Amino acid sequence: MKSFRGKVAVITGAASGMGRELALQLAEEGAKLSLCDYDPTGLDATAEKARALGAEVHTKVVNVGEREQLLAYADEVVEHYGTVNLLFNNAGIAHHEPIETTSFKDYDRVMDINFWGVVNGTKAFLPALIASGDAHIVNTSSLFGLLAVGGQSAYNASKFGVRGFTEALRIEMLSSGHNVGVSCVHPGGIKTAIARNATVAEGKDQAGTAELFDKYLARTEASDAARTILNGVKRNRGRVLVGMDAKIIDVLVRAGGSAYERVNAFVDKQLNKRM
Repeated sequence: MKSFRGKVAVITGAASGMGRELALQLAEEGAKLSLCDYDPTGLDATAEKARALGAEVHTKVVNVGEREQLLAYADEVVEHYGTVNLLFNNAGIAHHEPIETTSFKDYDRVMDINFWGVVNGTKAFLPALIASGDAHIVNTSSLFGLLAVGGQSAYNASKFGVRGFTEALRIEMLSSGHNVGVSCVHPGGIKTAIARNATVAEGKDQAGTAELFDKYLARTEASDAARTILNGVKRNRGRVLVGMDAKIIDVLVRAGGSAYERVNAFVDKQLNKRM
């Protein structure tokens, strides 16, 4: 897919961050948009900005972790536009807490949005994407889908799951002959609200955790991340690494194998002293 002009693009998690930037850049390239998010205020703001750029925009307040909502949303989008060409399963949440104290409820909540949201979106829209004859699916994993980090077991599990699911999907689309490209996106530290909106262990400093992320890890602007993702779609890349940190980590993990775990254990110990 070398051009997005006239294509119908569905974006989950479109109320802010990378989702909003993807919507605006696709609008500038002439795409028709269907945007969804759980945050109606942010969703309306994104839609207004996209319409100001000349895009046709359809919106829906959806919780991607609720399968029936996504299935109904997919039917609504197809009825509205008649087809779907692009799907960006972008919605995500974070939770920081050691495995010992992380509740099953917290695991369920993170997996429902980060993993099942991707599965739900893919399954809901795949028939329409295949039928379009010219489609691409973009699933957002993470830098934490390349390596594990202490205190991020729920997030790691969800993002490694997205990676495995997406790579299997790409294999199936290639072997089936369907004209559906598939990309798995691994953003590094992106300047979005995900750290500020993350939940943490009881008694921990949520604001301090977010400040550390924003200060030391969030090195890439959301607009730059969106541009990298869209370039990856145009080049039909199976894996899209966003940010120099993601590229470096990918090389180090491939080269060093499990050796990175001891390094991360030391870093985790130092961070716990500051939180």
